[in-house]
Amino acid sequence: MASSSFPFNEGTSINRPPIFNGEGYHYWKSRMQIFIEAIDLNIWDAVENGSFIPSVQEGNIIKEIPRDQWSEDDRRKVQYNLKAKNIITSALGIDEYFRVSNCKSAKEMWDTLEVTHEGTSDVRRSRINTLTHEYELFRMNQNESIQDMQKRFTHIVNHLATLGKVFPNEDLVNKVLRYLSREDNQK
Repeated sequence: MASSSFPFNEGTSINRPPIFNGEGYHYWKSRMQIFIEAIDLNIWDAVENGSFIPSVQEGNIIKEIPRDQWSEDDRRKVQYNLKAKNIITSALGIDEYFRVSNCKSAKEMWDTLEVTHEGTSDVRRSRINTLTHEYELFRMNQNESIQDMQKRFTHIVNHLATLGKVFPNEDLVNKVLRYLSREDNQK
């Protein structure tokens, strides 16, 4: 049975994207990236880098190629953005869909959702600083099990990773081991 604090449906399929209704953005974002990359890395590239626009350079001017003159390769590259837009909109509840429905590219959709749910780069930087502070001061709470402590630690580290701050695995393991050995010595 699903918990009320867990905004996703049970039994999701590898054939359907995870649905996002405005809650649990970091979790959804991570799962969506995995979902899209598993379909085709070129589709994920369209989300990250923006859509391909068939064009030709004439002197110092770059001109867009009319659609009826696109090569098969041009059509294939343009299709990546269209597929990405379809996947993203298929994964959104109605309110989130209307937030991005007028976006021209999958990248614009992704960036809109990111700014809406993570904030601007200043807000993200502030959140990274807050979480980094939590990470640096991390300790086991009184009466907390090791499993609960590990879950809380992993949540902080994963949240930082979704915001772009990644710690080497060795540092993470050493931090937990140092803390646990310190606790053992105090007993």
